[in-house]
Amino acid sequence: MSKIKVGDKAPEFNLPDQDGEMHSLRDYFGQWVLLYFYPKDDTPGCTTEACSLRDNLPKFKKIKAVVFGVSADSVKSHRKFADKFELPFTLLSDENKELIQAYDVWQKKKFMGREYMGIMRESFLIDPQGKIAKVYEGVKPEVHADEVLMDLKNFNEKN
Repeated sequence: MSKIKVGDKAPEFNLPDQDGEMHSLRDYFGQWVLLYFYPKDDTPGCTTEACSLRDNLPKFKKIKAVVFGVSADSVKSHRKFADKFELPFTLLSDENKELIQAYDVWQKKKFMGREYMGIMRESFLIDPQGKIAKVYEGVKPEVHADEVLMDLKNFNEKN
C-alpha cells in the first residue's frame, strides 16, 4: 500500500527513457501525467498492461495526457521491450530504484510461497499542477487504461 496520497505533491524525477533521453516531471507541468510502475519488461502482465496503454494512447493524447512506464530495467531492456511491442510512449529506467522508492512501490511480494522484494503494479495520476489526483493500487493490466481514461474524463468534466 502506497503512502503517497491524493493531494500530495508528486515526487520529482529525472530519469532516462528507452533512448537514453532524460525526462523530468517538471517538463510536463500543465499536462496530466500517468506514471505507471510495473515489475519487469516483457513479462505477461507487464506486456498486457503496456499493450493496452499503447492501444489507447490516441485517447490519452486527445486529452493531453502523457504516459510514463517505470521499472528498474535498463535503458537497453526498455528499448527491446518498446521495439518488440511497438510501444509509442516513454519507458523510464530507474535502475537505482530512486523513483520506485520515492513512490513507495518497492515492497515485499509473495509468489508461490516465496517472499521477495519487488515492484508493485501501481499507478499514479498526476494533475496539471503536479499533485497526485488518483492512486491506483492492485492494478489489473487488462482494464487499467480504460479505468484511467474514465477518471481523466471525470476530472476534466469537473474543471
